[in-house]
Parts: sequence; C-alpha cells; structure tokens
Amino acid sequence: MTEPASPAPQAGRPVVLRGGTVLTMDDAGTVLRDADVLVVGDRIAAVGPGLEVPEGTREVDATDGVVLPGMIDTHRHMWQTAMRGYGADWSLTQYFVWYYLEHGRRFRPEDVAAGNRLAAVEALDAGVTTVVDWSHGLQTVDHAEAAVDALQSVPGRYVLAYGNIQAAPWEWTADGDVQAFLERRRTGAGDLLDFQLAFDVTGDPAFPEKAAFEVARELGLPVTTHAGVWGATNDEGIRLMHEHGFATPGTVYVHAASLSPDSYHRIAATGGSISVSTESEQSAGQGYPPTWQVRAHGIPVSLSMDTSVWWSGDLFSAMRTTLGADRSREHFEAHLQGETVTQLALRAQHVVEWATRGGATALGRDDLGRLVPGAKADVVLLKNDTSPVSFPLLNPFGHVAFQAQRGDVHTVLVDGRVVKSDHRLVGVDLGAVRREVEATVEHLRAEMGEEVWQAGMDPALPEGKVLDNPYQYTDYRSDSTHAAREAAYGRHLAGEH
Repeated sequence: MTEPASPAPQAGRPVVLRGGTVLTMDDAGTVLRDADVLVVGDRIAAVGPGLEVPEGTREVDATDGVVLPGMIDTHRHMWQTAMRGYGADWSLTQYFVWYYLEHGRRFRPEDVAAGNRLAAVEALDAGVTTVVDWSHGLQTVDHAEAAVDALQSVPGRYVLAYGNIQAAPWEWTADGDVQAFLERRRTGAGDLLDFQLAFDVTGDPAFPEKAAFEVARELGLPVTTHAGVWGATNDEGIRLMHEHGFATPGTVYVHAASLSPDSYHRIAATGGSISVSTESEQSAGQGYPPTWQVRAHGIPVSLSMDTSVWWSGDLFSAMRTTLGADRSREHFEAHLQGETVTQLALRAQHVVEWATRGGATALGRDDLGRLVPGAKADVVLLKNDTSPVSFPLLNPFGHVAFQAQRGDVHTVLVDGRVVKSDHRLVGVDLGAVRREVEATVEHLRAEMGEEVWQAGMDPALPEGKVLDNPYQYTDYRSDSTHAAREAAYGRHLAGEH
C-alpha cells in the first residue's frame, strides 16, 4: 500500500530553520553554530543566531542538525534511471554496447519521461536541488518534449543538456526542429529550467564537431562534453576545441580522467570546469578520478553521479568516494618516492564545496550554492533524531562527507518552496512514479526478450572483438588507444594478468 503524499506547506509563507549548524559556503567558509536561516520568498533573507522573523513564519527545528545549500549534480543521465542497478557489473564497453549500439534506441518518449521523473524525485529526496540532465537519449524532439515535461512535473531545479547518441552532433544540432524546440522551451521557462548542449569530441583531425559548437554559440548555450574518457575521447579533442575557440568558461568537461597536463593547462587557461564522477571513473574505467591532478592546475571542480544504471543517485557517495580516491592516490604517489603523507591535501570541506558551490560555479550561477542573504533559497537540513550516527556533531564538514546519507535529509527547500519535510517528500505520488517505471521495464523486457534481458546484466564481449569506437557516426579512432586496447585484450585472451 502506497503511503499518502505529505501535504504541501502553505505557499509563499516564510520559513526559518532554527538552531542548526549552518555551513554558509561563503568565501570564508564560515560555519555558524546554533544559528538560523530565514527564507522569504525565493531568497535567503538572513543568516545568524536568534533571528527575528515575520509574523506567520513557519519554524523548522534544526537543533542538532546541519543546514547547507542544496547540492548540485552537474552530470546525471536521468533518462537511464528506470534501469536502476541493471548494469552494476558492466564495464564501460558494455555500457556503450547496450545503450549506444543495441538497446538505447528502444526507449520511447514515455520511457525517457519515466526515468527523468524518478531521477528528479530521488535527487530531491537526497538533498540534490539542482541536476544537469545529461540527456543523450533524445532521438527525436518528442523524446525531448517528454524529458522536459517530466522534469517540470517535479519541483526541483534542472538543466536539460540536450544530446542524441544515435546521431552525429553536427547532424542533430543542425535540425531545425531541435533548434525550434530549444528556443520554444527556453522562452518563459523561468528560473528553474535551463539548457545546455551535450555532445562529445572524438579527436578526429577534421573536427566535424565544429558545426555543433557553432550552433551552440548561435543559440547562446554552453556545451558539456565527456572528455578524457579512455578509449573514446582524448587530448586531441581538447586541443581542437581550444584552438578553434570553443573552450570557454561555460564549458563543463565531464570525467577528464585520462588527459595530459597539456589538456589541463588548456582547460585552466580558458576558465572551464570539470565534473568528476568518482564512482563512475573508479568502476567503469574512464581513467583514475582526476582530482589529484586537477587540483594542481587550479581548475574548478563539481561533482556528479553519472547514472543510476550503475551507481548511487546521491552526492554523499560522490563526496566520500572522491575523498577516498584522491587520498589513495596521494598516498600511492608518496609511497613510490619512499615518503609518507603527513598532511592530507584534500579535506572534507573541499568536497562539500564541490557538491554545492562547485556546481554553482560550473553553471555560472553565483546565486546558488551559498547560504548568504540574497542567494536563492535552495536549502537542505540534515537531521535524524532516530539515528545513532547523528551525534556527536564535532566536525560538520567531516560529518556531511563521511557520516551523512540520504536518510538524514530532513527538510529540502527549492527556490523557497518546501519540497521535503520531516523526511518525507511533499506532494509526490511515488506509487504513480513506480507504475510509470514498471511500464518502461515491461516494455524493454518484451522488446528484448527474456533471454537477452537477463544476459544484458552480465554481457560477454564477442570473442576476439573489442569495441574500438562507441561513436558509430564516425570511423575515426585513436591509433594509440586502439593499439593499447588490442594489446590488452590479446593478453586477456592469452590468460595473462
């Protein structure tokens, strides 16, 4: 039996979170103990102890809790969420085969909508108030319409990064219907919906992606791209973007895990940012999570979870895995030199910043990611009086990064609206969301057949064959990458380890 949805708090009523430990994420990294956060309309009105509030203000007891800005995920393939956990044991190659070559085209507009709606709901539940929907399953404008409609049905903040893995980026970006869709849906979209273009740059010397970048420039849209993905995208793509003037401050480079210092220098020099998906990079093999290199170049970092077809849909996991990967590499590099790390370079505060203000920087939104007067009122309260892990609260940044989880998300506000209250989502019919997702799973199983469906969860590579290039719209492949992959696969067949 589905639990009834929590009733919606009175719209427009001011809200004050009383007596919490407030992580303002301001320039000084200020932490306030036993402090209040007052929200009036869609803005933070005041932050501090013992605030006076307008008559009729709704009060939320934040005692023994942590108040922080809403978290921001800069790269999530939301349309894949209906397949939650299906590819838990996939390699990156198997992901490419399943979505790019075999079954991604089976997704109907309603299936994209189902994934987006479930992803949006689970993001809010975990205190993620802004999500970049890296939506590369938009085979038609009907798919795109369904994706946006689903996002707008859930009261979060979203960026639709329009993409289509079934066609070349220089083809679908030139489609008049796609351009008309982007112009139409941007008009009057309001503050809670924005757009990007999402496509990858293979490194082909002819730089066919140039035409797609030119469309992005004409439309005034930033580009987000999977960069530095072993076997797919490389330094040549970064060089081509940079030399043609398409590496900009608004460009978000996802993963960036197998790049050379030259590429990091180019990204740093042009003001771009990197979205790190540590769970993904650790497990799928894009390259070692790059924060240990990125930090040395001063490149802004944001965090993302990539896709629920593999990994967890929250940023608590992203924070702790990022800390673990960076520190592991720091120790490893020191040990190679016969040295010991005595002071850790990456701190808990840094990853909390990346999960909040880092995402705001990537999106060019100075009004997000901070709890300061005048900022947008995207606010999260972590408080769980029934959990033995909720106390003592000694190091608040360490507590958020290593101790907290989605079950501790007590209250969430987006644009001043309470969307989660007392651990329950407000006005969300999870039963309807479940039925929509179940219909998508039924459709895919029927289309694929049960044997293929079951085999897809543990797929075997064809004997003697490695997928050289997931981008089937181009014959280009990096010779060095191809040679390395063939050699590795040959050793595998020979039983070498």
